[in-house]
Amino acid sequence: MMSRAFFSLILRNLGLIYFGDKIRYILHYLKNFGANKKFRQSNPGIQMPPDYLIYESFRIDYNKYYYGGLETGKWLISMLEKHIVLKNIAILDWGCGPGRIARHLPALLDKSCRIHGADNNAESIKWCREHIKGVNFSRNSMSPPVMFDDSSFDIILGISVLTHLSEKMHDAWFNELLRIARRNGIILLSTQGKAFLGILSKDEIKKFNDGKLVARGKTREGHRTYSAFHSQAYIKKLIYPNKILEFIEGGKSKGKPQQDIWIIQAT
Repeated sequence: MMSRAFFSLILRNLGLIYFGDKIRYILHYLKNFGANKKFRQSNPGIQMPPDYLIYESFRIDYNKYYYGGLETGKWLISMLEKHIVLKNIAILDWGCGPGRIARHLPALLDKSCRIHGADNNAESIKWCREHIKGVNFSRNSMSPPVMFDDSSFDIILGISVLTHLSEKMHDAWFNELLRIARRNGIILLSTQGKAFLGILSKDEIKKFNDGKLVARGKTREGHRTYSAFHSQAYIKKLIYPNKILEFIEGGKSKGKPQQDIWIIQAT
């Protein structure tokens, strides 16, 4: 049987990865059509982003986008409050997409917290500005710098952002996050670690085990079809000499690999 990694490699080499992803989008749209329709009927007051924006940043499942985003927000807060007092602080959701997590933060955090969201996708930022209250949204370019001043944030969240960047952009963006983080501030990042080895090719696994970044390119950087995988050795080298406050290795949930979580203290 053709492996997922091999099939993906063929599509990339043929320049058909976007076409393949569009087909996948249509299939997921049809698969979730009934459930999503019921969600809208049961939750008429909840504003939902356009379907492709949801798919591009997560998956086209309204329930998992909205209520899954709420649960992820609660979980993130439970992780963060072990390391920092969540009052009168500035928080940035870097790579916020169409607000899956950011939209819930105003209700989950103390009113004294200042919440920002930033993303490269102009449509996502436009939608967020029009439909999400209590969060300041701004658009950034694919490469730094961002519009924020030095030492602007006590917490920076980067959920599944490094997973769509090249090695060059890893270095550039982590340095930029350090620039806008306050001294002893928290940077929380998620990465595709060992749990994802099962979808990598033999050559990719070797590269991963050698401590190198595995990047599946031949597509637009930042898009969902651009995928990067990170060994612990690679991330430790990337963030050195900043302190690792907590590392949570991703496992499997219902057979699907989960991302690693890195909680870093900026020095």
